[in-house]
Amino acid sequence: MTDKDPSETWMWERARTLLEQADRLQRSFGAPQRPGTRRPSWEPPADVFETAGEVWVVVVLPGVALEAVRVELFQNYVTVCAERTQPPAFRAATLHRLEIPHGRFERRVSLPPGQYALAHQELVQGCLFLGLTKSPG
Repeated sequence: MTDKDPSETWMWERARTLLEQADRLQRSFGAPQRPGTRRPSWEPPADVFETAGEVWVVVVLPGVALEAVRVELFQNYVTVCAERTQPPAFRAATLHRLEIPHGRFERRVSLPPGQYALAHQELVQGCLFLGLTKSPG
């Protein structure tokens, strides 16, 4: 039997550590909000796309009404805030699995350098689409 190459052992140990960190992060992602706090309890995933004249921000918001969403545009980022509540029929149900986060959320998304104006805001199939036009500057 031959000894393992030390670099191989190190790589597997590093991979195991990264997988454990990812697992802890995944479990904390959907953790319920701490009682008595008003801080956001989760962040929805977001994508940013840039074209010649626009920047599009897409935020995944299943079960959140457009009227409940607050969008604030700043010079180099946009924030999306709201609250995702459980359907009333589920509040008295026995919980067997909770992977979809609920509670107050806030997502701050960095924008590419430039000046922007919010031109489009639409909720399509659980995704919030924000169209930001580029201003000459």
